[in-house]
Amino acid sequence: MESIQYLWKDRKRYFGLPISFTRYRLSGSRIFRETGLLNLREEEVLLYRVRDLEVTRSLWQRIFRVGTICIHSSDKTSPHLDLVSVRDAKAVKELIYQQVEQAKNARRMRATELVDDGFEPEQDLESDPDFCPME
Repeated sequence: MESIQYLWKDRKRYFGLPISFTRYRLSGSRIFRETGLLNLREEEVLLYRVRDLEVTRSLWQRIFRVGTICIHSSDKTSPHLDLVSVRDAKAVKELIYQQVEQAKNARRMRATELVDDGFEPEQDLESDPDFCPME
């Protein structure tokens, strides 16, 4: 079996120290979160499925120079994956963003966003007596 080359690794941090059993890893095509000591749970999201990235930093996180990266994806099992209390969260978010773009380009995926203007035609406008077309 081929070993995975990781671009980034970290652990969830308490008071700025990596003393938890939650590990985060980023490869060229996936992002992993592994939790637990005896009973392990590993979640992964394929990078081409990532829709949005967000960084949040509370006052305590700013004091200890960590942050939380929220990954929103189209994945069915993990549509929302949080990387909690990682060191240098802004730089890690940018690294993830670059890898997401590379993964999408490799699959020749183009993002199309649907814009909802809130208009839902309930009836035919021309049959409406109050309808006045713009001239």
